[in-house]
Formats: sequence, structure tokens, C-alpha cells
Amino acid sequence: MKIVLTGSLGNISKPLAIELIAKGHSVTVISSNPDKQKEIEAIGGKAAIGSISDINFLTTTFAGADAVYCMIPFNFMEEDQTAYFKNIETNYVQAIRLNGIKKIVFLTGWAANVKDSPLLNQLSDRTVIELRPGSFYTNFYNDIKTIKEHGVLMAGYGGSDKIAFVSPTDIADAALEELTAPFQGTKVRYVASEELTCNEAAKILGEAIGKPDLQWITLSEDQLLNGLIQSGFPQQLAHDFVRMQMETHSGKTFENYLRNRPILGKTKLKEFAKEFARAYHQQ
Repeated sequence: MKIVLTGSLGNISKPLAIELIAKGHSVTVISSNPDKQKEIEAIGGKAAIGSISDINFLTTTFAGADAVYCMIPFNFMEEDQTAYFKNIETNYVQAIRLNGIKKIVFLTGWAANVKDSPLLNQLSDRTVIELRPGSFYTNFYNDIKTIKEHGVLMAGYGGSDKIAFVSPTDIADAALEELTAPFQGTKVRYVASEELTCNEAAKILGEAIGKPDLQWITLSEDQLLNGLIQSGFPQQLAHDFVRMQMETHSGKTFENYLRNRPILGKTKLKEFAKEFARAYHQQ
């Protein structure tokens, strides 16, 4: 199959590309960074350097593809995130339709609105699988500075709140399966590696870095919003993040996840914690 991947050589797209190429598929990887071209070619892929915001580039790159893996990276420079996401989604739909692509795997997140699946809704005449992964293990790298400066993990949720955590490699495995499986139709698939409370996750990470008493505290809505804005988040994006985290704290996100509960992936947090500890001690 000829398959096009977005996401450059990120934590999901790189292992996905490597596995697809190993199975004999022709893989094109889209990246906005020209420096990635040699690395993409080194793993046996074809590099397409350009922006998914450019509909002409996207349409040309999708030409001849049997399947595409689509994701939308966060752009913290965009004040209106809703408009930004809608623009990229519109580009995807147009490029997919113009090229007659029959299979699409679309990455969103476990906090996505159940009824708000733009590619599922607009491309219901072909095979579309929406992957909804839980909270990425790799997000913990962003907390290293906070742990070192304040001695705790903190977010709009914490303590006994239950979270579906996920390894990017398990997401890549799910995407690989959906891109190459004979399934036809539309569906939503949640992806998770381990279900833990925030306290349980903090204990695992804390033991790995030599801080067995590490705590995960819950910030108030105002504390979280002010912290995000002070760190440079655009106003609307900050409010969107707060809303999502408050829904996680309330249990709404996990309750919806349980209604769509997947088979858990193979990579557990204790395994990731070893990598996290290396990164923690290097900073």
C-alpha cells in the first residue's frame, strides 16, 4: 500500500513509519522541517516537506495514496484554536476527496467530544477510524521543571482522579493495525496503556527519580488559568485547556472512556519511568 503519514518523525509517526516500511509498504512522511528529510529517507521513507496548512501541498502529497494517517499538531501561536483546527480539518477533507482516498486514520484525544468527529461526519462514505488516545506518558517531560522547582506534579486534576495514560508506541501500534486491517466503515477507537490515579502515577515516577513521596496536587480553575496565561498561552487556548482539565477532574472524561474501554497496550508507566528518570537527571 501507499500510505502518507503526517506528524513528521514524532513519537507516534516515527515508529509507525518504521513498522509500515518493514512490512513492505511505501510510506511518505510529511514534515514542515527540511532538516528531517535525510532522517526520513534513512528509515526508507519518502519525505514531503511542507505545511498541512497549505491545501495545494497537501493535495499533491496525498495523490495516489491508498491510506493516510492524519493528526493536527498544537500551534501555540494560534489565538483561535477552533478556527485553526477547523482549517486543517477542512484541508484534510478536501485533499482526501480530491484524491479519492478510501482509508483514513485520524488522531484526536480521549477528551474529544463524542459527537464532534469532523472527519467521521464529513467522510462517512469511506473508511475512517478516529483514534482517541489517553494522556501521553511523554507529557510528563513537560513537568520536569515543575518537579525540580516546586517538588510536586500539578494540574487541573490530580490526587485520586483516574486517568487513562498511554505510550506513543502503543498508539503507533493501534494506527498500524487500523491502517493495514481490512475493516471498512467508520469507528472510534480509544487507546490506552494503563489506568491509574494521579497519585499512583506520581508514586511510580517519584520512585524512578529518587523522590518516592512525590505528590500530584490539583490546581483550582483560576490557578490553572492564570498559570497558563503567565506561561504564554493565548487566551482562548488557555480557556480550552482549563475546560478539558476540569472535565478530567470531574470524572466526565474517564466515565466516557469507560463506555469505550479498549484493551490496554503493552507499555506500562514503570517502563516509561526509566526513560523519564534519565531525562530528569540530565536537566
